[in-house]
Amino acid sequence: MSADRTVTAEASGTFSIAGRTVHRLGFGAMRLTGPGIWGEPADRAECVAVLRRAVELGVDFLDTADSYGPGVSEEIIAEALHPYPDGLLIATKAGLTRQGPDQWRPVGRPAYLRQQAELSLRRLKLERIELFQLHRIDAEVPLADQLGELTALRDEGKIGAIGLSEVSVAQLEEARGLAEIATVQNLYNLTNRQSEDVLRYCEAQGVGFIPWYPIAAGDLAKPGGPVDHVVQATGASPSQVALAWLLATSPVTLPIPGTSKVSHLEENVGAAGLRLTDEQVAELTGAAG
Repeated sequence: MSADRTVTAEASGTFSIAGRTVHRLGFGAMRLTGPGIWGEPADRAECVAVLRRAVELGVDFLDTADSYGPGVSEEIIAEALHPYPDGLLIATKAGLTRQGPDQWRPVGRPAYLRQQAELSLRRLKLERIELFQLHRIDAEVPLADQLGELTALRDEGKIGAIGLSEVSVAQLEEARGLAEIATVQNLYNLTNRQSEDVLRYCEAQGVGFIPWYPIAAGDLAKPGGPVDHVVQATGASPSQVALAWLLATSPVTLPIPGTSKVSHLEENVGAAGLRLTDEQVAELTGAAG
């Protein structure tokens, strides 16, 4: 069955994050900013329209971060969607500071993480952030201190669940000894499988795996390549094939394709309607990353 723009995110199936059920195909809000993930987007009105259309298409899991802008992405989400529709889960992150376009520096001091959580609550106009992720583990601060502060925020009712980003299996195991971890967000796509072991660990433990930079096909999409084979067989786009593969590769994956254009959003959500055959999944999985 080929992907279609009329399908909704409901076709992607569901996953439960700390008791909150969401559709597996979500939306990543990093691109609702300027170049280098810095400052205002070129077309703020279009970004607002993207978010509203995403919700219309059944997307109920939005992923952002305090560092996107910084602050800009969260502010646009509130502008577009507050008061929020029932069932919408907004996840954000803290732990990366910004010094300029494309510059990121980890800071995991407990007081800083608390400050950023409070600021995210204000910008998003929320009383509670359902999923709050440590954007990076700060090697200069004990992990127990970083997760201890997030646990305190959870106990105070300011956040619901705790997630991690860009971690190894060893780091995830250490973290799970300190706090309940609901999700992991790592780089993972058709052409970059370096987090395969983390994905399989999450699958075995029932932890949600959020692959960032999910749309990447590279040379695999060239004429005659494995992605092109599926494109020719289904009429889907390469982006839809890449997302459909992520949905098929594990029941715990929650792809979050992002865009600042409504047309791209509609194409991405259409991937929820693409059902790959076992043979197609196997060919894509076996392709060199």
